[in-house]
Amino acid sequence: MNTELLKTFLEVARTRHFGRAGENLFVTQSAVSARIRQLEETLGVRLFKRSTHGVCLTAAGERMAQHAEAILGAWHRAIQDTAMDEEHSQALTIGGMYSLWDILVQKWVHRLHGQHPGLVLHADAQSHEVLLRRLLDGMLDVAFMFEPAHAAKLLVKEIATIELIMVATSPGLGADEALAGNYVMVDWGTSFAVNHARLFPEMPPAAIHMGLGRIARSYILECGGSCYLARAMTEKYLEDGSLFRVQDAPVIERQAYAVYPADGERLALVQEALALFDE
Repeated sequence: MNTELLKTFLEVARTRHFGRAGENLFVTQSAVSARIRQLEETLGVRLFKRSTHGVCLTAAGERMAQHAEAILGAWHRAIQDTAMDEEHSQALTIGGMYSLWDILVQKWVHRLHGQHPGLVLHADAQSHEVLLRRLLDGMLDVAFMFEPAHAAKLLVKEIATIELIMVATSPGLGADEALAGNYVMVDWGTSFAVNHARLFPEMPPAAIHMGLGRIARSYILECGGSCYLARAMTEKYLEDGSLFRVQDAPVIERQAYAVYPADGERLALVQEALALFDE
């Protein structure tokens, strides 16, 4: 199988556009079309259908997308393992939810590299759904997420409690004032949304929604407003007076988990690495 065909297929599936896929891959649109046609002829099915909004996957294309990611992931790992020299004899492939990188995973990666300088690390941030699929496909050694994935082949370890606090760019605000102003609703996961709705049932609909705490923090620092952020993300700004704690807003806690295959090739290494959280 030509891996370039699979890469092109996944890029078209992601962009829903042959031209943009070609730009991202640095090839012409006609080359993209030729690769997709070759892949479809090899498989004997249509992978895309055209519509007024561009192109979209057929049912066969949806199924192929999962296999293509697994094939490319396995091929990538095979190259990594084969190419490692004696000085770099171990490797870990890790993934984490976007919102956990800044507040948890990044520091762990730094500590892990410091204690295992010969360890080859491959790290990526993805959505919960993509992380789970890659775990089950054997493409990840460990993933970090809020809502743990319970599956027979996966082990789950609670690694941290994340404290989320409401902060604002104006001092002395109460929760009602902060929520009624330029409030940003940050996506800290399903449990957070449920707790938030329970704590603030009278809250008017938020005009601004953001999926990443770092983006929300930058927004309110530039434009003013308030939002819930992880405590670790606010310390510097609380100290220099850029942000202020909304004192009567309750702390919302979220548990973070490491999820990893029970029969993974690097199970012992993963468990040793996760022990750094216990310290």
